[in-house]
Amino acid sequence: MSGVWVFKNNGVMQLVENPSEHHGSTASSKRKVLVHLPSGKVVSSYSSLDQILKGLGWERYYDGDPDLIQFHKRSSIDLISLPKDFSKFNSIYMYDIVVKNPNVFHVKDM
Repeated sequence: MSGVWVFKNNGVMQLVENPSEHHGSTASSKRKVLVHLPSGKVVSSYSSLDQILKGLGWERYYDGDPDLIQFHKRSSIDLISLPKDFSKFNSIYMYDIVVKNPNVFHVKDM
């Protein structure tokens, strides 16, 4: 038995086995996107993210895990690690980018 427990308005919990198909979805099941604030555009690929990060002083880091795309800044100890497969790029990675680049990115529900 797997799925997500959802609280109804009357306080009763219900197990939803496939939350993406559940019509009464909660805010946590909404798809999140990373928005580049200066341009207002949604980051839709690693190539666009790569260009933005390079413009902010981030460089690709190749000495790490081969299953990750990594960026570092020479001026800090920060490292951004992302899964090579963009389809696995989720809100955890998005918020990591937001924290390390204040006032440049925002995570938004779609």
